[in-house]
Amino acid sequence: MYFCKVASFEELNERWDDEIENHTHDRRNWMIWKQRFLENYRNGSILPYYGILDGTIICEATATLTPQIVQNSEGLVGDHVVYLSAFRTIEEYQGKGYFSKLMKFMLDDLKRKGVVRVTLGVEPADKTNQKMYTHFGFTEYIKSAVESYPDGTVIDVDYYGKDL
Repeated sequence: MYFCKVASFEELNERWDDEIENHTHDRRNWMIWKQRFLENYRNGSILPYYGILDGTIICEATATLTPQIVQNSEGLVGDHVVYLSAFRTIEEYQGKGYFSKLMKFMLDDLKRKGVVRVTLGVEPADKTNQKMYTHFGFTEYIKSAVESYPDGTVIDVDYYGKDL
C-alpha cells in the first residue's frame, strides 16, 4: 500500500541516516544537511513530505516556509509563498507515478494551509528534472543564481514558480 504524509521527527532522523550511509563520496555534506534539516524541522521552518510504500519511504520532498534558510530567497519564499526542494525518489521506484502522487498531496496540503504560490530551483543542465517540473506546472521563470554546498561546491540554479 502506498500513502503520503508529513514526516515525523523520528522518520526524518532515520531517513537522513540512510542518506548519509548511501552517500559515501560526499558524506560530510549530507551530515551537515541532516543537522540543518532536523533543526529547521524543530523550529517550524520546513514541512517534509514522504511517500511510503509498504512501510518504506520511497520518495520525499520538502516545503521551506521561511526565507532565512533558502539561498537566493528573494522572490522564492515569503508570505504565503514556499520554496520546494529535496526531491528524491529511490531509483527503482522512479517513473512509476509515486512522486507525482506525493507532489499532488504536498501541493494540496500546502494550499489547505494557506499557501498561494510555490517555487523551486533546478540546475540548467538537468533536463530530466526540468521536464518533470514543467509537467507539474512550474513554467514561470523567476531568476537564475548560484548556490553553494557546505563543502564549497558551487552550482548554477534556475528558479521557477507557480500559483496554487
